Amino acid sequence: DDKVLFICTGSQGETRAALARIASGDHPNVELGTGDVVIFSSRIIPGNEKEIHRVQNGLARRGVEVLTDEDHFVHVSGHPGKDELKRLYALLKPRIAIPMHGEDRHLLEHAELARSLDVPEVMMARNGTMLRLSPGPAEIVDHIPTGKLAMDGGRLIRMDSTVMRNRHRMIWNGSAVVTVVVDKKGRLLADPKVSAQGLLDPETDAQLLEDAAMAVAEAIEDMPSGQRRDDAALSEAARLATRRALYERVEKKPLTEVHLIRV
Repeated sequence: DDKVLFICTGSQGETRAALARIASGDHPNVELGTGDVVIFSSRIIPGNEKEIHRVQNGLARRGVEVLTDEDHFVHVSGHPGKDELKRLYALLKPRIAIPMHGEDRHLLEHAELARSLDVPEVMMARNGTMLRLSPGPAEIVDHIPTGKLAMDGGRLIRMDSTVMRNRHRMIWNGSAVVTVVVDKKGRLLADPKVSAQGLLDPETDAQLLEDAAMAVAEAIEDMPSGQRRDDAALSEAARLATRRALYERVEKKPLTEVHLIRV
């Protein structure tokens, strides 16, 4: 057993990778314990700390000695150096080179290297670039949308969508709904009503909600008569008044929606 070496996936703490399953005792073929050593030759990619430490602690609980680059000289890069790339190009002799994986400065440097090695065609492609490699010369033929998707209930939505941006804002700032009832000329027919979910309690913070409603009423009454006939202008005035009033009192700017009823 002391002469067996396993090269395992999961150095970044991936849940279903081999190393995580070994750490949790869930792997069908490999079991580690006292006397075994696991070497993390990779560095922690920012954002993966929690998952990696979970795996490392799981291994430690089983008596495994864990070595990392934090306390041992064990780091090995998974990225080739320039000389290694030159050797790869010499072996493959490619017709087309398309640098991938890295920031723009890395891609440009790689492209220049390929040109210096007389690769006939060197193409730069970024996220969403659609390339046609043949027939004929390689060329960019289209660009497609890219980005992260989230499973929201039973549907996939973009992480940068308005829905997800608003939800993120509501997590930190709550949401407010303002109901305003006016006549055709924009004159108030009833006191505005303000609710602030995730921000104010209607029982303990009733006065704050009333103050916000009064601020809305004052903002509407101060509008020129012509603007009060404009639904968009009136709604925006009510929205801004609500946000200002709440910010002055609780230093939060909630996602605010106005329900305007014109009778």
